[in-house]
Amino acid sequence: MSLFSNKANLPETGKVLWYALQVWSRKETSVSQYLQSLGYECFLPTYKCQRQWSDRVKELEQPLFPGYLFSRFDFQSRRPLVMTPGVIQIVGNGKTPLPVANDEIERIQLAVASDQPRQPWPYIEVGERVRVNYGSLRGLEGILINFKGSHRVVLSISLLQRSVAVEVDLAWLTALGKERHQATAKEFAEKAVRVPATTY
Repeated sequence: MSLFSNKANLPETGKVLWYALQVWSRKETSVSQYLQSLGYECFLPTYKCQRQWSDRVKELEQPLFPGYLFSRFDFQSRRPLVMTPGVIQIVGNGKTPLPVANDEIERIQLAVASDQPRQPWPYIEVGERVRVNYGSLRGLEGILINFKGSHRVVLSISLLQRSVAVEVDLAWLTALGKERHQATAKEFAEKAVRVPATTY
């Protein structure tokens, strides 16, 4: 019996949507480049980090979501993509592929395009929602936290249960809701749990 016999569970064909792809660890860049050469639109968000070598400190570009990248395509045209070496699966829930929300992708793209420091962050859903009103992050919405004396706006990809923290100035922000929560780093140190994924 085909995995796709229940057509009601599949994404609507003819629509180009963002999907999260699980790929081989440390192969995110090469897989992304290969998929783009096949004509697929890809988005691999990265951040800069420093690694200590025996004789020097080296600055590296690392994926914000290790083992994942995002690709925008019509689900009907997925076959060459899932056959690509290094692609493990399209992330979904059970036997249902799930697209990533456009607004979540747009927020991460805006953060990556800015020159503000950013880093991976444990997935969170609590805290005060804010909007950035100035600078290269203008228009960005996320959750405000305080970490080691500096303020960060946390952006999340719900499907992956992963988040990214971008450093901001408090003067740039406007609160979006009345609900407040004193967020601390300790509260967000729990290990993120990924939504069950399946291969397509």
